[in-house]
Amino acid sequence: MALDKEILNNRQAYHEYHILDKYETGAVLVGTEVKSIMAGRIQLKDSYVQVKDGEVWLLNAHISPYSHGNKQNHEPLRTRKLLLHRKEIEKLERETIVKGLTLVVTSIYWKNGRIKFEIGVAKGKKLYDKRETEMKKAVEKETRQELKERLR
Repeated sequence: MALDKEILNNRQAYHEYHILDKYETGAVLVGTEVKSIMAGRIQLKDSYVQVKDGEVWLLNAHISPYSHGNKQNHEPLRTRKLLLHRKEIEKLERETIVKGLTLVVTSIYWKNGRIKFEIGVAKGKKLYDKRETEMKKAVEKETRQELKERLR
């Protein structure tokens, strides 16, 4: 079994949303997209996941054209199909429609020679939630620094 190697972690998703649940998905990609992702040339800034007609789609993810690609190079912003089991798709559809939650890609990684996308079922954070998270991070950082100083 190969170790999971992280290609990209979407830190902005953790800043903007409370991640309630995570799913591992595969994706339908063309060869030049795989090579660009391997080189880390993918951006998830405005991307999101949508369930439509019983299928899951990744929208607005920018995968840069492959540098050695020829005229068959891929479209950078094309819509990509994500692969999940039928029951998982139905559950995601219920959570987005009934509960009004959002689906975002939280990370991309290698697993057994394949590129996997981790989708998070997310609820938007309010401004005060974001401030609270920042405060917790600052306090943790200060305590780590103090402990480091005491150990010297």
